[in-house]
Amino acid sequence: MPPLSILSSPTPSAASSRLSDGSRHSDSHSLAYSRNRSIQDFEIERPSKQSNGGSKRPPVRRMQSDFSAENSLRVSISRMIAAKARPFTASGHIPLDPSALVLFFRSKGGITHSLDFPIDVDYDTPPALDALVAACRPHTTAGINVYPDRSSDSLFYPPNLPLTATLEVANHPILEAVRNTLFPNLQVGHYLVAVRDRLEIVLNGCRMSAQPRTLRNDGRAATVCVTLPVHHCGGALVVRNADGIEERFFGVGGKPDEVEWTAFTAECDYEVETVTQGCRMSISFAVHLKTYGPSVDPLITPSDRFLDLLSPVLSLSRGRKVAFYLTQDYNVNPAESLAESLVPHLKGGDSLLYHALKAYKLAPELHWAAGGYIWPIDRTVECGNETNDSPTSAAGLMSFASALPFSSPSRRSVLTRPMSYYGDPEEDEAELTRIQTDIMRQRVEESGAVPLSEAEIFVLSDWAPGPMSKEKVYFVSNGELEKLVVNVLLVTYVP
Repeated sequence: MPPLSILSSPTPSAASSRLSDGSRHSDSHSLAYSRNRSIQDFEIERPSKQSNGGSKRPPVRRMQSDFSAENSLRVSISRMIAAKARPFTASGHIPLDPSALVLFFRSKGGITHSLDFPIDVDYDTPPALDALVAACRPHTTAGINVYPDRSSDSLFYPPNLPLTATLEVANHPILEAVRNTLFPNLQVGHYLVAVRDRLEIVLNGCRMSAQPRTLRNDGRAATVCVTLPVHHCGGALVVRNADGIEERFFGVGGKPDEVEWTAFTAECDYEVETVTQGCRMSISFAVHLKTYGPSVDPLITPSDRFLDLLSPVLSLSRGRKVAFYLTQDYNVNPAESLAESLVPHLKGGDSLLYHALKAYKLAPELHWAAGGYIWPIDRTVECGNETNDSPTSAAGLMSFASALPFSSPSRRSVLTRPMSYYGDPEEDEAELTRIQTDIMRQRVEESGAVPLSEAEIFVLSDWAPGPMSKEKVYFVSNGELEKLVVNVLLVTYVP
């Protein structure tokens, strides 16, 4: 069995990031690419000004009407902000040519019909519409188990009969609008899927009674109702959330140039008011929440050829921890994000390799790596900033030498071979580069990174090094802002 974590943290602290004051805070509940920053308000206290003399002007008393207007304004603002903070509905229009919209269905007698749009029942009623109405049943909330009374009851097409429409929600950016409005905090790696639910018809003089959310217990996250281009008047859609707050959507009356859609969360009930003219027809879709990532089934499946190429590599690496360098750039800051947060964003060959390892029931992990060092899965890359002692000064060299172990080659080189104006410039430059490399190595070790040899990780690479992911971490060295190039390692244990 592989260990729970391929590379555990050398310190008991969790993944943290450094703030400007040197403190740390946890990133375990943050999003994939950003940390939660606390927003501080400015609080300013000013001394009261006292006049030297003279009579004070009495304060002007505000009229009662001023207080009433201000109070009404504050109440209105509070209601508006509360509605903005937690929306439960979203609506819009689809620019669609109605002649391209066709509805195919099968009647009770087994005959297949096609219904073309737009439709105006006051001008002409297609025979297929009569067959569709005859095949429908009353809603469950109507409380009638016999043929519906068209004078008051709404209808729905039976789910056991085949129904197909040329209108597909996936062909329009409706789900993206639903995600942005109703699920703004949906994490990366989650997506929405729409499944056709039912066709509902409300005839002239009829209404749809409240459809409680208990009737839709299929685990959906939201419902999308698309009003078909059938001319009608009245028939406003009323959506009511769990707190009793309701919103009305009067629609466009089935205009042929626009198809209206309305979405609401799963906690809502909905109903349709009385249709005063024409016929209201709509198709509802159940919106389900799906996810993918390191803890669920892979979203893609690699080809058999790629799995066959990977099989001997894993067979010859049994009992070892192996790693592959990622090749794509993801434009993230390793000092603020964990490498594991890149899993939902993997692309190209990186995504193919990750899912191939998942297909072999392995547990791949992403780690930051640089200069032969690797950071634990729960640590970010922190290089720190240099102090006032510059490594190029004598004090800085002696200070760094005293911090190194006595047997360190860098300590001996600092003490025995200081830079000189009479020495070889290239040799002095190489010596300074070695010193700065040791300083960087010390910073990296202090941030929690360990050598790949100590972590017992064997990096698998081609004969000739190929492209690798290169992310940058900024740090200050010798008074200049420099960047440390950090790679991403895909590590897994092969049992």
